[in-house]
Amino acid sequence: QVQLVESGGDSVQAGGSLRLSCVASGRSSYIPYCMAWFRQAPGKEREGVARITTGFGYTYYTDSVKGRFTISQDNTKNTVWLQMNSLKPEDTAMYYCAAQAANYMRCRDGGGDPRLYTNWGQGTQVTVSS
Repeated sequence: QVQLVESGGDSVQAGGSLRLSCVASGRSSYIPYCMAWFRQAPGKEREGVARITTGFGYTYYTDSVKGRFTISQDNTKNTVWLQMNSLKPEDTAMYYCAAQAANYMRCRDGGGDPRLYTNWGQGTQVTVSS
């Protein structure tokens, strides 16, 4: 079981930036993981925002955040970050970190689906005002 703790959520004005952090504990050092950020706004489905493979560091983004958000990691610190720039009101949501043991193909092809993941953090709220 992997434990995930997110932080960094806040209220900002449109055009601003935030960096979310996700600290993971309990991961095996011997298998690859797909580490992902999801978000969920009230009344909407949980949406995959970005994900990264712990092995090769491949990254994938949903179209609406490409060029604005960057996912990165430091495996020595068991931490994944989501740098969010040029924030828009439609980015307002609860942001969740998720982890699943998976190779890069599984992360690439299925990592945007929340059903892939069995390990979730408690979420951190991001609110963007216009």
